[in-house]
Amino acid sequence: MARFEDLQHSFWDTGIDHGVQPPLTDLAVSEAEQALDVRLPGPLLDLLRMQNGGQIAGSWNAFPTTRPTSWSADHVPFDGVMGLGRREGTLSLFDSPYLVAEWGLPAGVVVLSGDGHYWIGLDYRTCGRYGEPSVAWFDADDASELALAPDFRSFLEGLTSADEFETGQV
Repeated sequence: MARFEDLQHSFWDTGIDHGVQPPLTDLAVSEAEQALDVRLPGPLLDLLRMQNGGQIAGSWNAFPTTRPTSWSADHVPFDGVMGLGRREGTLSLFDSPYLVAEWGLPAGVVVLSGDGHYWIGLDYRTCGRYGEPSVAWFDADDASELALAPDFRSFLEGLTSADEFETGQV
């Protein structure tokens, strides 16, 4: 398991600019927290200050699970993170309310990553809008969810390479 301080410098795939928003500003953070009505986790903001969204390096693009999901028997993908911005044609954390409604996700979730059939999000349902959210997997196709980590830092520290798992999805 990697420590956050160690993985943050190799977290982003800097060779791909898909999904990258303009550099993060304090104003953008303030606007996002006001629009989403939550306090975003510090480790997420630390990563977004390094690169404001985009693709994740192959060393950190999967999270192991304790039970099967529609994706795999033993892990879920985490290959990108939405940034904070309004770049046209690019999803952002600002789109969370729309995505939650469109895909029937629970209220109180801020979407970090996903493709429509599945999402990984910050789950504020237990901690409240200004608490430390847990991280969960949400499967829109079968309306299931799976808690992944008690907080975003723990989630990051549990990430590994998808190459470490058997090939083949469920």
